[in-house]
Amino acid sequence: MSEFNPLQPYNDLPALPPKSEIESKAILKACIEARASLAELKQAALMLPNQSVLINTLPMLEAQASSEIENIVTTTDRMFQYADIAPLNIDSATKEALQYRTALFEGFNNLKSRPLNTNMAEKICSTIKGVDMSIRKTAGAALQNDKSGEIIYTPPEGEKLLRDKMANWESFLHEDKNLDVLIKMAISHYQFEAIHPFADGNGRTGRILNILYLIDSGLLDIPILYLSRFIIKNKTDYYQLLLNVTSKGEWENWIIFMLNAVQQTSSWTVKKVNAILKLIKATREYMQNEAPKIYSSELVDVLFNQPYCRIANLEKAKIAKRQTGALYLKQLTNIGVLDERKVGRENIYINSRYIRLLTSEANDFEAF
Repeated sequence: MSEFNPLQPYNDLPALPPKSEIESKAILKACIEARASLAELKQAALMLPNQSVLINTLPMLEAQASSEIENIVTTTDRMFQYADIAPLNIDSATKEALQYRTALFEGFNNLKSRPLNTNMAEKICSTIKGVDMSIRKTAGAALQNDKSGEIIYTPPEGEKLLRDKMANWESFLHEDKNLDVLIKMAISHYQFEAIHPFADGNGRTGRILNILYLIDSGLLDIPILYLSRFIIKNKTDYYQLLLNVTSKGEWENWIIFMLNAVQQTSSWTVKKVNAILKLIKATREYMQNEAPKIYSSELVDVLFNQPYCRIANLEKAKIAKRQTGALYLKQLTNIGVLDERKVGRENIYINSRYIRLLTSEANDFEAF
């Protein structure tokens, strides 16, 4: 194997599993802590009687953050606003971030009938980009240092070589039973990013594959691990540690970084889930006292399935027909549960407390 040269395509990227000893004491300790936090998150999610509350919101935060890592910047507010509609005037950044959300959902649903493999990665990347994205046949774009512009990595090239390396990646995911799933996730994420199989969208595709792998392995039930939040906070370290595996074979620090990402993100999300539970409970009690004639458990569910509510949402849930639904939402606005906003010709109703809770670093909410 030739010495790594960032200016040359890294066709000698070693196959998995890594040849060096992986399960050091530091890695195993971090793995135990990450597993415990992830198990706590899995249990916390079961406390919500309506799982769609989390499925419809936390992946949206992941989509926004994962896109931001690639300098595709939109706001969570805009994403929730356009979550259930496809307006012609939507900006490209919001559209692409929503495509990430769709790719995550489709991958999650496909896990029931399809394995994680190259074909699924192609489908995920195609959905993210909105065009067909198969394994690239051309050279990959060289990666540069953001500050200096220096080329720091040139991915492998040649379709056959890339497909062979992806086949090895698949085999490692499904056949190597000697390593803990979380350690394998960290290793396989590095390998996917190093292969860089697509002309674009590799980072976002790889981050979706991480979540799907944890679900496929039984460590999560639904896609609610918001890892991109941690990566944004530690973006410089993320890219440097990836490069250190390539240039120096330093696996330990990279794996511990990813395990810490799982542990810290899981703990943060548990607190977020508990805060959501408290807000739902407070909203139920407030509506029962202030609007008993329109209160129903189903109505509260609609308000938390998506922070942006339209009359059509109440119709779809069979809570009320259009005219009655409009009166319900107006009453909830009058008592301070929702805020009304005019968007074009349409009135939308916003669960602002929920939005602020979801997007805040803190895990508390404003009282009624």
